[in-house]
Amino acid sequence: MNAILKSVAAAALAIGASLGAITGASAEGERFVFVSHAPDSDTWWNTIKNALTVASEQMGVEVEYRNPPTGDLADMARIIEQAAATNPDGIITSIADFDVLKGPITSAVDRGIPVITVNSGTVEQSKELGALLHIGQPEYDAGFGAGERAKEAGVTKFLCVNHYITNPASVERCQGFADALGVELGSQMIDSGIDPAEIKNKVLAYLRANPDTDGILSLGPNSAEPTIEALKENGMAGQVFFGTFDLSAGISAGIKEGIINFAIDQQPYLQGYLPIVLLTNYARYGVIPANSINSGPGFVTADNITQVEELAGEYR
Repeated sequence: MNAILKSVAAAALAIGASLGAITGASAEGERFVFVSHAPDSDTWWNTIKNALTVASEQMGVEVEYRNPPTGDLADMARIIEQAAATNPDGIITSIADFDVLKGPITSAVDRGIPVITVNSGTVEQSKELGALLHIGQPEYDAGFGAGERAKEAGVTKFLCVNHYITNPASVERCQGFADALGVELGSQMIDSGIDPAEIKNKVLAYLRANPDTDGILSLGPNSAEPTIEALKENGMAGQVFFGTFDLSAGISAGIKEGIINFAIDQQPYLQGYLPIVLLTNYARYGVIPANSINSGPGFVTADNITQVEELAGEYR
């Protein structure tokens, strides 16, 4: 047994030498950059920011969170380029738009910077970009699962409130919902913008013009919370099937009040926490999971909301 252990130890030392200066990097404290597509106004990302803080403290590393203040994807591409130019030990980024971000992400990979993609995008896109793996939920599948629930409830005509329509993943959510219902998406998806008052007014206008709408899908707190206010104002609260992506205090309250039927939890905490832990271990020991990780979807309803509402916005 001792001989075997000695052989394993020798092999480990050889691997460490081939990876280059792992011990030195660990002693100095690794630095990672997390680049999201979220505008400053999107509070959903607070859970990911909290996860980054927890992971950085636990692993003893430095983590920088960067984002385009207005959500402009061209700006996001520049931020990735700037991050790569600082030669961090790793970059974590969402694939908000494959075509826009392909250049800067592959350029970072070509520089030898380990990349993990999270949140938006697909496993296939992540592989094509040369990333180590992807952590997120399959957006079309999540939308389809939501649509299946709506179909069971008898929904035939719906409104998809899309507050970030420039992100292809958002359209996949709405498309999956429509496909599960067996209907065309078409004009049932609206570009709501990100201003709460504007979202509320657009939802009210759509429902006035389409009074036979019997289902609503929103894509996160930014669109869900103004939609709740719209339904309260026009008297449809609790009268229309309403599902949403993601969690927030407002969404939790909507579920408890019977306004929202379910929220799809993609577990954003894992999308922030896991890549820091994985990249730290990769930098120090050269180990990384062989497969991508699905962090969602999970469904939060009135039956299980009490288990998660206290953690919403921080860990859920």
